[in-house]
Amino acid sequence: MNDTPGWASPGSAPSDGQNGQDPATPGPARPEDQPRPPEPASEPAQPGPAPSGGPGSKWSKEQPPPAQWPSPGGGPQGAPPQAPPPPPPGPGWGPPPTGPGWGGPPAGGPGHGGYGPGGHPGWGGGWGGPPPAAKPGVIPLRPLGVGEILDGAVSTMRTHWRTVLGISLTVAVLTQIGVILLQGFVLDDSATAETLDDPSATAGELTRALGETLLNSGVVVLITLLGTIVATALLTTVTSRAVLGKSVTTAEAWHDARPQLLKLVGLTFLLPLIAVAIAGVGVLPGLLVGLAGGGDGAIALAVLGGLAAAVVALWLMIRFSLASPALMLEKQGVLKSLSRSAKLVRGSWWRVFGIQLLATIIANIIASIIVIPFTFLASALSGDGVSSFLESSTSDLGWTFLIVSGIGSVIGSMLTFPITAGVTVLLYIDQRIRREALDLDLARAAGVQDYGSGTPGPTPGS
Repeated sequence: MNDTPGWASPGSAPSDGQNGQDPATPGPARPEDQPRPPEPASEPAQPGPAPSGGPGSKWSKEQPPPAQWPSPGGGPQGAPPQAPPPPPPGPGWGPPPTGPGWGGPPAGGPGHGGYGPGGHPGWGGGWGGPPPAAKPGVIPLRPLGVGEILDGAVSTMRTHWRTVLGISLTVAVLTQIGVILLQGFVLDDSATAETLDDPSATAGELTRALGETLLNSGVVVLITLLGTIVATALLTTVTSRAVLGKSVTTAEAWHDARPQLLKLVGLTFLLPLIAVAIAGVGVLPGLLVGLAGGGDGAIALAVLGGLAAAVVALWLMIRFSLASPALMLEKQGVLKSLSRSAKLVRGSWWRVFGIQLLATIIANIIASIIVIPFTFLASALSGDGVSSFLESSTSDLGWTFLIVSGIGSVIGSMLTFPITAGVTVLLYIDQRIRREALDLDLARAAGVQDYGSGTPGPTPGS
């Protein structure tokens, strides 16, 4: 076995016929004029072949220390030159071997594959874990956790607060002005409320009053939904730029979102229609059985069908929940964005559902903390008191109530719009990073050097 530098010490017994021969084979005599070092008393004699013509003591016992090997030309005349000895060993194991994983540069050269001093900072001296992901903007460019998605939405609002709060405030103010004007001049619910509270009202009157109430509520929801669509479109652009560490003005966000705005309106109205259609299909068998005189069985069938339809509708709504950012950022059509969302959510339904539910709960809690005190303040300032608000309809409380409660709704919407829109966009980006390696494209767009090449580049903003 040949000695390999770094693995065997220089004091190992000669092998492969070098520097030592079989006792029966004549070989070069060991020079006698070299001074012999003192033998350590504690070192036991080791068996080994003695060179012919030499003393009878063992070769491994009489070899000099590593620093006192005789020079190649110090032997007798005609003796074959000996190979130069290896350098003195370092502490413990001698010179470290070179190659991938041993602290020196690998075969590919310095900086290849992240080894050694010029490569990955963890292999040359002590394992320090993987390098941090590049973070040019509000999130690191890697798969995100739940907390990082929520923090990214809040960081977008905090970092780009002028644009984010400006968009949210403008949309919320315009929306609430429309709602207040409609409730004050057009949507008078006082007669409807009296009819619904009248125990002597006929079935026709109750049906008509209930229809008017649903129509009025639907108009308010429609106006609020339109405002939400505009805010979502603009904030999607702002959040996507914030991921790259770039700011955007309100005018730039509007210029980017305007071509897709009508498609976003169609998508936003299509999703509730799908849910209503599914609910109708689920309840329809029970209604048919009831019309045929099914009695209690028809009611039970309608309830079971409604529950099953609700589960299916919820499953589809979560599956299509990423269609809005897909439509805005990929410039897709309505049906294509639905298909993209279904593809991204496939296999991650529960995760997407949990994050969306958590964001909705947080947004509603924030809105309630702001809106409820303003509502009680509005009822107190309207002159009728809080009890009147609890017992009467909103229209009976007058303009003071509508204006003060509208101010609370504006403040609540101004804070909740960025959270809900930001979480949806970041969840879409996270799913694309996990499935399509979108982080590489984001890093190039953000100007991160050498991202994904094995050698970490600068990470601005981290």
